[in-house]
Amino acid sequence: MTDKNIQLTSTISEDNKLTLALQDIDMPQPGADEVVVRIEAAPLNPSDLAVLFSVADMSTAAQSGTDENPVITADVPAKFMPSVKTRVGKDTPVGNEGAGTVVAAGSSDAAQALMGKTVAVIGGGTYHCVNVQSCLALKEGTTATEAASSFVNPLTALAMVETMRAEGHKAIVHAAAASSLGQMLNRICMADGVDLVNIVRRDEQETLLRDMGAKYVVNSSSETFLADLTAAIAETGATISFDPIGGGQLSSDILNCMEAAITRDVEEYSVYGSNTFKQAYIYGALNRGPITLNRNFGFAWGVNGFLLFNALAKLGTKTVVKMRQRVADEITTTFASNYTHEVTLAEALHLQSIAAYGKQATGEKYLITPQG
Repeated sequence: MTDKNIQLTSTISEDNKLTLALQDIDMPQPGADEVVVRIEAAPLNPSDLAVLFSVADMSTAAQSGTDENPVITADVPAKFMPSVKTRVGKDTPVGNEGAGTVVAAGSSDAAQALMGKTVAVIGGGTYHCVNVQSCLALKEGTTATEAASSFVNPLTALAMVETMRAEGHKAIVHAAAASSLGQMLNRICMADGVDLVNIVRRDEQETLLRDMGAKYVVNSSSETFLADLTAAIAETGATISFDPIGGGQLSSDILNCMEAAITRDVEEYSVYGSNTFKQAYIYGALNRGPITLNRNFGFAWGVNGFLLFNALAKLGTKTVVKMRQRVADEITTTFASNYTHEVTLAEALHLQSIAAYGKQATGEKYLITPQG
């Protein structure tokens, strides 16, 4: 181990400024049941960007410092300051997950058994101290890059399927389905025999998923989108959806198409709609505008947020343990992630990089290599 540990931090000050910087922090020392992991690869997920940029107007971003130690500042609109008051003046660590080598271990047998192994963990910093129970031990030969995205996307995709089962649904509708998470969800559903209706917005995304083997793919930019979506829902019986876009009326459209599919052969009219419960989950904020609901879907429905850790708590320990083991076993197949760009921690704070990964474009996934 070296004597230097670097953390990417995001800070909002009282004068409505966001500051992104690299800070030297103490080198962690493991307790008896802990290990220190040298983080060698970490993905930039949308959830990381939510912490990194918060509510700042990144069109005002300016870079100072040096290429090796850059500092980014941006304005935070005054109207958003009350929503982030608990963050003001605090250096908030950025980084939800990563993978690397165990370089120090506590005295317990479980900790010592991980010494020198590649593991995936939740958390950031170039060196990260974590309890052994929170480490995902990987198969021999798995690289840190292959294991970097072992938690957020894989467990979210699995949690969607397990939530479907737990709530009594039999098929899923997924929006922005050509994303890395969407591709994982397709592989899971094909392996598990679960029907999945994929919503995309471009022809090349539709081709990508169909080439993977996806059966139901509908294009939201098509003039026949709503009819196509209704037909796919009618064929699959999907009554649960997951939407990372958030704002706008897509979740409303999905619920309306579900209701239309359910009632298409019903002869007796009811002012209250069908009795079949329809659930729309929103798990992202690609569109930060208001969620619009055009209520033509009766009264048996729900719209809720879907947060990974809350979902895991509901599913229970036994199910989560099985999910984690499946990720470890299939990290290079079902849960494989592809990265189009690789940057160091310093390069991640260059304006050119921020402009690129800040778009959150489908098929453009960034990997940070903290060790350079």
